[in-house]
Amino acid sequence: MSVLLETSVGDIVIDLEVEACPKTCENFLKLCKVYYYNLHAFFNISKDFLAQVGDPTATGTGGESIWSHIASNGGHKAPRYFTPEFIPRLKHKEKGTVSMAVAPALEDGTKGGCGSQFFITLADNIDYLDGKHAVFGHVVEGLDTLDKLNEVFVDQDGRPFKDVRIRHVEILDDPFADPEGLVVPETIPTKPPDNSTRIAEDEDPLATLPEEEAEQERRKKAAQASALTLEMVGDLPFANVRPPENVLFVCKLNPVTRDEDLELIFSRFGTIMSCQVIRDKKTGDSLQYAFIEFDKHEDAEQAYFKMQNVLVDDRRIWVDFSQSVARLNGNKWSNDIHMGPRGGKRSSGFGGREDLVATKRYREGAADRGGYDMVFDVPSNKHHTRRSRSRSPRRDRERDRDRRRSPPHHHDDRHRRRSRSRERYRR
Repeated sequence: MSVLLETSVGDIVIDLEVEACPKTCENFLKLCKVYYYNLHAFFNISKDFLAQVGDPTATGTGGESIWSHIASNGGHKAPRYFTPEFIPRLKHKEKGTVSMAVAPALEDGTKGGCGSQFFITLADNIDYLDGKHAVFGHVVEGLDTLDKLNEVFVDQDGRPFKDVRIRHVEILDDPFADPEGLVVPETIPTKPPDNSTRIAEDEDPLATLPEEEAEQERRKKAAQASALTLEMVGDLPFANVRPPENVLFVCKLNPVTRDEDLELIFSRFGTIMSCQVIRDKKTGDSLQYAFIEFDKHEDAEQAYFKMQNVLVDDRRIWVDFSQSVARLNGNKWSNDIHMGPRGGKRSSGFGGREDLVATKRYREGAADRGGYDMVFDVPSNKHHTRRSRSRSPRRDRERDRDRRRSPPHHHDDRHRRRSRSRERYRR
């Protein structure tokens, strides 16, 4: 009775001691049948000692028997482990001995035993394991794979730096009937059960790309980072935005060329949705480039080929497909919000952020509306600042005393008193 383990470093064929260890072999075969071991990582490899696998968490603390697995899937409870089968004649004498790892009893009363974790010895005569872990099989093919396992680089905890995983398990012969309630999944798992941060099994950390490809990769990552930054500040609607394919960029225009002139010239290629000459934000002067949006991509493509280097208002224009996505952000170009002093369109200066435009307008019109000023706005009237100062503490005390003694004054009296105070201050 055999099982084939397809690992990331090679294949391993295990012959099982079905007659000597029936319960252990049944547990192992049925876990293989439900794809329990698929994509499990070898989480503990000790050179010239053993390679351990079978824990879905890859920590050495997880795993369960097939009967516990069936019960948990059905919403019931069952013991996590089963009693190990120790056979005196089955010892860890030869390289490639397969044993179930025996978990110790826990302080909370959980009984120890065998679950799903197993290991394969990587050397001969490891007598230390006899009587402590239950042997149930031997590797008959794939000893070269064990040599590769023995040479992998590991950290201080024995975990390989580069993941070594069981890619698939194939049962070659199974003499046991399925336990009641066993359900075989319809699909094979495609995602590892643990959250590994190790080097992927199909990744070569020492591989280097040619200089040109490496430079392209660096530029691609830099562009992605820049796009994400522009998305965060509001200049792009989303980082992976693509420029529209039906918009042309026209430059080298004559400053006198108007929107309607370009629209009339380019309209012979198809329906134009919008045509805009971009102008200076402050002066309204033409910046000598424009965006023309066609209804169809085919029309824009035809205009691109036909209008290259055409003479318009004594200037040979340059036509290309637009790389701008400004129109996708709020459906406006860069200066689509209000009119400039010469009739040209001007931008708000906030990248299409209407909330920032409203804030700016609120601050500009707060005083006219009689509303609140900003917290740190300080009056700039120097005379007002100087009048707020007293000439001497004695004068302040005399003024306070006079106020307490004198009756309330009419508004005209207060006006005359303030006038006399200003005249004294000027003298």
